[in-house]
Amino acid sequence: MRNQDDISFDDYDEIINPKPDDTDFDRIVDIALSRRDLMKGIMVFGGVTAFGNTLMPSAAHAATDRFAFDAIDMSTADGITVPPGYKADVVARWGDPLWSDAPEFDHATRGTGASQARAFGDNNDGMEVYAHGDKTLLIVNNEYTNRKIIWGNREEGKSETDDDILKGMNAHGLTVVEIAETDGVWGIVKDSPYNRRVTPDVEMDITGPATGHVLMRTQKDPAGMVVQGTYNNCGNGSTPWGTYLACEENFNGYFATADQEHPVTDEMKRYGITPKGWGYDWHKIDDRFDIGKVANECNRHGYVTEVDPTDPTSRPKKRTALGRFKHENAEVVVNSDGKIVVYMGDDERGEFLYRYVSNGVYAPGGETDSLLEDGTLYAARFYENGTGEWLELSPETTGMASLAEVCIHTRQAASTVGATTMDRPEWVAANPKAAEVYCALTNNKNRGVKPNAGGDETPVGGPNPREANKYGQIVRWRPDGADHTSRGFAWDLYVLAGNPTVHEGANAGSDNVNTGNMFNSPDGLKFDSNGLLWIQTDGNYSNEKDFAGQGNNQMLAGDTATGEIRRFFVGPKQAEVTGLTWSPDRRTMFVGIQHPGERGEGNWPEGGDAVPRSAIVAVTREDGGLVG
Repeated sequence: MRNQDDISFDDYDEIINPKPDDTDFDRIVDIALSRRDLMKGIMVFGGVTAFGNTLMPSAAHAATDRFAFDAIDMSTADGITVPPGYKADVVARWGDPLWSDAPEFDHATRGTGASQARAFGDNNDGMEVYAHGDKTLLIVNNEYTNRKIIWGNREEGKSETDDDILKGMNAHGLTVVEIAETDGVWGIVKDSPYNRRVTPDVEMDITGPATGHVLMRTQKDPAGMVVQGTYNNCGNGSTPWGTYLACEENFNGYFATADQEHPVTDEMKRYGITPKGWGYDWHKIDDRFDIGKVANECNRHGYVTEVDPTDPTSRPKKRTALGRFKHENAEVVVNSDGKIVVYMGDDERGEFLYRYVSNGVYAPGGETDSLLEDGTLYAARFYENGTGEWLELSPETTGMASLAEVCIHTRQAASTVGATTMDRPEWVAANPKAAEVYCALTNNKNRGVKPNAGGDETPVGGPNPREANKYGQIVRWRPDGADHTSRGFAWDLYVLAGNPTVHEGANAGSDNVNTGNMFNSPDGLKFDSNGLLWIQTDGNYSNEKDFAGQGNNQMLAGDTATGEIRRFFVGPKQAEVTGLTWSPDRRTMFVGIQHPGERGEGNWPEGGDAVPRSAIVAVTREDGGLVG
C-alpha cells in the first residue's frame, strides 16, 4: 500500500474505503450526448461566459489594468518567487517557539510532545490577522503533519513511542501568535500574553442544534456538551464581530482501532471512518480516537470552530448549526438585511456546496452568539441552463428525525434532497465589490466515472463539465436580487484551468488561460480590498505530461470583471500555497506554505540538510506601497 504522505487525502480514503464502481449506464449515455452542446458554450470566456445563450459578465467595474505587478514565469526552484519590486520573508515556521522558555526547533529530533505544545504548529493553512489595540495578532490553522517528516528521526518514519504520537498530536490545531515588524521584517513576539496553542486536547463547547443529542454523548461527556480539541482545520473564515472560524476537514483519518474487523456503520463509512485510520496512531494514547471503545467521538468532529484570538482565556465553540462534513472554509457575508450568510464547501470528490442563513441579524455591538447557532442550512443544486437553487436541509425536507441529525449527518441530508455533486468544493470567496460568490472546484478524477461515497451519481455537466477532471475550475454565482438569502441564483464559470501547451479543447482551459498563466487545481480563494481575486493552487507539481510547464504550486490574481489572470507568486518544491491575509495597513500580504519537500525533494526554508518546514511568509513591496 502506498504511504499516506505520498498521496492525497482523498486517494488514501479510497484505498482503505473503496467507493462503488458501478454507474447508471443510461444516464452516462445521456450525459455524453448532451455534453457536446455544453462544450460549445463553455469556451466563451475572458470575463464573460456563455451557457445556453445566457451571458454573465461580472458585476464588478472593469478598469484598464488593476494589477500592481508584472506577471512572473512559472518556477521549479526550491524557494519563493515574486515579481520585481516585491520581496518575501519568513515570519514563522513549524516548531518555532512561542515562549522564551521553549527550546528552538531541533532538526535532529524534530522536538518532543512537550516542546511542540509550546511551538508554532505544523502544515499551516487558513489564517487571519487581527488588529487588537496596538497589537497585531495572527491566528493560523495547523492542519496535519507529514509523518515521514515529523517522525523522520525514526528509521521507518513511523511513531515508535507514545511521545512521538503526542508530538504529532500537538503539532495539530491552531496557533495564535502576536507578530511585529522590526526594520521591515515581521516575526514572532515571544512571551506575548496573546500567544496560544489550541491543540486536540483543549476543551471547547458544543453549540447549536446537535448540543446534547444522543449521538454526541460519550462516557466522558454524558451530556454531549463539551468536546476536546479541533484538528485538521483547512481553510478559515472571519466574522464581522472579530472572531475566527477554523474549519475541520479530514477529521476521519484520526480514528482507528486495533481490531481491523470492527464493524463500521454506514454513517461512519460516508465520512470515511474505518478501523485502519491514516497512521497517526492517536487511538494508541487516547481512547477518544478508538472507535472500538468510543463510538460517538467521531460525531463530535467535522465542524466549524469559532475562536476569539484576542482572549487567550476564552473557550472555543463548535458551531454544529453549520453542519458536519469535510469543511474547506467558511465565507461569511453580512446580507443587506443584516442576516449572516456563511458559504461552505465539502472537500471530497462528489460532495456538496452549502449555505447557512441566520435567523437573527447582526448589529455592531449587539449579541452575536446566536448568529451561528440559530439558522437554516442549505445545499446547492445547479441546473444546466445557468441557474440554481438552494435546497433547505430540515427534518421536513430530509425525513430525518430532528435538526440535530441534519447537522450531524449533513452529507446524508444533502444527498436526500438531491443537491449537485461537485468537483471537490474548496475555498469559497465573496466579492466585496459585487453580490457574487466564487468557489474553487479543484479536481475530480471520479467525475462521470463513479459515484460519490454515498452512492450519488457524478454526471458530467453544469459546473462540472469535464470527465475525470484533472485541472479544476472556479464557479461563480450571483444571488437573485443581489440578496444572499434568496433561494435562487445564476451561475457561470470564471475560469476552467487547463494546459494549452498539451491539449486542445476543454483540457486546454478557458480563453483566460494561456501559456503564461496556466495552472491546475485551484484551491485557496480570497478577495482583497480592491476586489481582486487571489487564487492559490494545490495540485500536480510534476511539471511533466499533462502538467508540463506548470511548475510548482502558485498564487495568481484574477480580475473578475475582465477575466484576466496573472501569476504573482510561486512556492517552493512539493509545497502547497495556502492561506492568505493582510496586515491591518495592507502593506504586507501573509501567504502560507504547506508541506514543502513532502516527497523528499527540497529543504525550504532553510536549505542545505535542514528539515523542510511549513511556514508563513510576508510579501511586501520594496517601495513600501500597498499589497492588495
